[in-house]
Amino acid sequence: MTMKRIVWILLALLIVPALVLLFIGPRMKVQPRIRAFQEAAPLPPKGVVPVDGLVRAPTAAEAKALTNPLAATATNLLRGKVYYGYYCQFCHGATGSGDGPVGQSYVPAPALLKSARVQSLSDGELLRAMLTGPGHEPALERVVPPAHRWFIVLYLRDLAKSKDGG
Repeated sequence: MTMKRIVWILLALLIVPALVLLFIGPRMKVQPRIRAFQEAAPLPPKGVVPVDGLVRAPTAAEAKALTNPLAATATNLLRGKVYYGYYCQFCHGATGSGDGPVGQSYVPAPALLKSARVQSLSDGELLRAMLTGPGHEPALERVVPPAHRWFIVLYLRDLAKSKDGG
């Protein structure tokens, strides 16, 4: 047997099954199709958190009365700095000056977090502004977990006191 003939036999052994699959193989003739009115939606996997469990930002009236329940300890401030880095730094920058890489493209520009206007807000008002202020709604209310929110408020207070920005 010559090498040329072996190559042709191998080629035929590869092409014939491919052609069979092409013309006889599955054609997606039977596809289950579920319409909204035909069947109930499957149950969600275990551990899924329902959307209606969202902890909303306080209303303006509620916000005025809220105070930060956390003490300004070194550990809490460090956690606040970490959470600030996760959720705020991209827009407000490392020093809270509104010079983050994403924030530079926003109109209006991100708030200057060390400004007297921002720092004059009560803790609750700062929390509300953080979650629902211009450029934040509706995303941050859903993105920042309730367990992280007061740490960020605590860090923002400390950020305003520092000269180097944290």
